[in-house]
Amino acid sequence: MIISTSNIKKGLCIIFNNEIYKIIEFLHVKPGKGPAFIRTKLKNFITGRIIENNFISGHKIKEINLEYKIYIFLYKNKINYYFMNIKDYNQISIEKKYIKKYKFLKSGQEVIIIYKENNKTPFYVKIPSKVILKVIDTEIALKGDTVTNTNKYVKLETGLIIQVPLFINIGDNIKINTENSMYIERIK
Repeated sequence: MIISTSNIKKGLCIIFNNEIYKIIEFLHVKPGKGPAFIRTKLKNFITGRIIENNFISGHKIKEINLEYKIYIFLYKNKINYYFMNIKDYNQISIEKKYIKKYKFLKSGQEVIIIYKENNKTPFYVKIPSKVILKVIDTEIALKGDTVTNTNKYVKLETGLIIQVPLFINIGDNIKINTENSMYIERIK
């Protein structure tokens, strides 16, 4: 749907430069000289990159409606990841190449799958910003290591390898920030 810049609001999703962006901030500016414009901050839906752009007042932009559905991750094979809708129990498969943060997915985890308006094909899998995963392998921390090295590498149940503090052991559950793959805390 084509809308005018006067209808811009926070949270609106638009197509800009052939990509989907979400408006996270906007400000109507009326300078002393020149035409009024809308200063916006846009977040790329797929990459997460934030850009700033000015739209001349009255400019037409394309709004896109997105449909959000809650699914549970079931399992994966070499190519596909399988999810089940929690409302109607329908199962779908999505190719690995379309899932940006697949290394954070574990069986039974809730995710949001986003569809473009009136489209049956999902275009984005939104993983929670924080997940809890189990440590399955780690380096041995030796006495005296804290002088030079306060972190070590661990392998998690999904295959992801991250740095954690030395006190983390095999079998521990840890909370991880999915935005930057950083350790947050140990879960007891």
